[in-house]
Amino acid sequence: MGFENSKKLEMKRAFDSIVSLFILICFLPFGIILAFWISLESKGGIFYRQQRIGLNGNPFYILKFRTMRKNADQFGKLTVGMRDARITRAGYFLRKFKLDEFPQFINVLKGEMSIVGPRPEVQEYVNLYTVEQQKILNVKPGITDYASIEFFNENELLGNSEDPNKTYIEIIMPAKLEMNKKYLDNPSLRQDMKIIWQTFTRIINR
Repeated sequence: MGFENSKKLEMKRAFDSIVSLFILICFLPFGIILAFWISLESKGGIFYRQQRIGLNGNPFYILKFRTMRKNADQFGKLTVGMRDARITRAGYFLRKFKLDEFPQFINVLKGEMSIVGPRPEVQEYVNLYTVEQQKILNVKPGITDYASIEFFNENELLGNSEDPNKTYIEIIMPAKLEMNKKYLDNPSLRQDMKIIWQTFTRIINR
């Protein structure tokens, strides 16, 4: 069983690396245009780095295109609605089509993330996990998962809440963790392909 799991992990790693490299190369020209737009519209770097908790509880810095004004995270880590005043015009476009997530393919190449896996959280939310929920830290976090598809409009849900942080902690986060159990029960390349396709169609249909 250990040998079989090892082979699955090797195949997943090879798949992640090849696909991520291909996507980054294809995306590069468009990425340069987006980077220029981001830098023109507001001060700050092109990329946004935030510490998240990854495999075995180890922290790493997730990469995204910057969609908010400089130091916006000092006013809260949750984005409340797509019309959050901290979001730039370029950021609105990037978030609408999930383009801000593309730099995370660099995290995948570095081995910090997989294309498919539970979305990584910040430490303050991981601290709230139950012992059962902590099992998701036994696999690499991913760019997309079942929860990402189900809660595609999470920002809008939080925007309609009187207490976004409470709504996230008590309703959204537990629901996401429950969905991740479905992935953990049968991780496979076939399931990864299914989730990638569902994510792609969800973005296109938007």
